[in-house]
Amino acid sequence: MAKGGSRAGGRGRGASGKRPGAASGSSSKPKAAKPRRPQPSPGPSPTPPAAPDMPATFALGAIPGATPGKWIDIWKERMPQTALELVPLPVADQRRALRDGEVDAAIVRLPLDKEGLHVIPLYDEVPVVVCAKESHLTAADEELDAADLVGEVLIVPQDDVLGIALPGTLAPRFAPPADTAEAIATAAAGVGIVVVPMSLARLHHRKDVDYRPLREGPMSTVALAWDAERTTPAVEALVGIVRGRTANSSRG
Repeated sequence: MAKGGSRAGGRGRGASGKRPGAASGSSSKPKAAKPRRPQPSPGPSPTPPAAPDMPATFALGAIPGATPGKWIDIWKERMPQTALELVPLPVADQRRALRDGEVDAAIVRLPLDKEGLHVIPLYDEVPVVVCAKESHLTAADEELDAADLVGEVLIVPQDDVLGIALPGTLAPRFAPPADTAEAIATAAAGVGIVVVPMSLARLHHRKDVDYRPLREGPMSTVALAWDAERTTPAVEALVGIVRGRTANSSRG
């Protein structure tokens, strides 16, 4: 037998005589890529809502003793395009000023006829007894009771806001003073006492008078009010400030 004879089937071939990996039959074509659907072109950006038109001025009424300074400062910071005009209002005129549109909103003292108004109570004021600085009533370090006032002459001014009536006190023998300032001046002479909300005692403070809180006396509520049919964006801005909303908070 001759040497070097080849092995059966030959190197690298299978039984079929084909090299491994050789394609059988017709060659396959590569699959065509699917065409991409055209993407819709982005439309124009939505236009943000226009800011509401604000007036050049805003009239805020304020009854005596009201202290809206903090709210006015915030208004000036947030609403520089609208000047806030503070309009002093006697309590007797607060309802008429709102009805007649003399003010856009007002800090008022309750009770108040609320027909046709939106009213937001803000805070309650403590009543105080105003008397001459040398009065024996000033011996009390903190508060007075109604019993402490028995026998005192109770001066009630014509602009009284409490409707105060204290059993055991005496009516003066002179006509009621025209206003609280005059009543306190009369009390300074040692003629009697005046009972008013604390803010009015501070407003009309004199060196010759002093005051003490009256325990269980009539409270006086201060509120923000405006005509319901004139709820403008400026009014809503003021309500937000009074309620303590931040500049970026939503209305609620």
